[in-house]
Amino acid sequence: MTAPPASPAPAGPRALAWRRRRRAAARFWRAYRGHRAGLAGLAVLALLALAALTAPLTVGGDVASVTGAPGRPLEGPSGRFPLGTDRFGRDLLGLLVWGTRVSLLVGLLAAVLSVAIGAVVGITAGHFRGVYATVLMRVTDWFLVMPTLVLAIVLATVMSRSLGTVVLAIGITSWPTTARLVRAQTLAVEARPYIERARALGGGHGHVMLRHVLPNVMPLVLAQTTLMVSASVLAEATLAFLGLGDPAVVSWGGLLQDAREAGAVSSGDWWYLVPPGVAIAAVALAFTLCGRAVESVLNPRLGVGR
Repeated sequence: MTAPPASPAPAGPRALAWRRRRRAAARFWRAYRGHRAGLAGLAVLALLALAALTAPLTVGGDVASVTGAPGRPLEGPSGRFPLGTDRFGRDLLGLLVWGTRVSLLVGLLAAVLSVAIGAVVGITAGHFRGVYATVLMRVTDWFLVMPTLVLAIVLATVMSRSLGTVVLAIGITSWPTTARLVRAQTLAVEARPYIERARALGGGHGHVMLRHVLPNVMPLVLAQTTLMVSASVLAEATLAFLGLGDPAVVSWGGLLQDAREAGAVSSGDWWYLVPPGVAIAAVALAFTLCGRAVESVLNPRLGVGR
């Protein structure tokens, strides 16, 4: 008689955890595909990300050089220059593609910094309560009532003009909304019975916050990050337009500032103004559509984005 086939060895905890994560990711994608607006935003972001990653190959690293510019200053759109040239004779299409790298990078980094600060403040304020939470919430209220753009302009003015300064200026002035949302979610999570059981079994503050609270607020943090990117891109463009960005790099806001200084508005050089403005609006709208779709998937009661 042949021996019965050996039963497969039971999967370990790590394998089971990864299996659950893959299933959760598959469920999320199936739900996300039902949001046409979210898919449209994701497609736009994929095209922009591809343009940013391939910019050194498609337009070259010397596109921003003002020496040896290939065209005449403020030359209109043509077959050689589809979007015309800037005041130095540089190809505006190449500058627009190259500026995608800076605008997306600054927007993503600033959004991650802002949401990270807000998540830490919200979780700790919701967990510890008492005087600590009161002080944090009063600081949060102060940041909420102060105009974010004004605070960012002040920080960008007193610090050195660089991309790091822009990221810091946006990130440390736009976290209060996230802190408020995360604190409310933390209070709701810590009111559940299993948190009391975890504490009764000896779970400390770090265990409760990292193993129980953080996984439950992560969907909210993810949705808030997606929504914050569009605001960060707009803030970066505003700071660059006001001349507070890094003058050594090309960004969409910097192109608008150059157009203003060159008098493109009064002279009717629309090709200098419209493409950067449309790019800023497109990326902000795309991130907003993706954020709304993610928010709707993670909280089906909203029912938005379809």
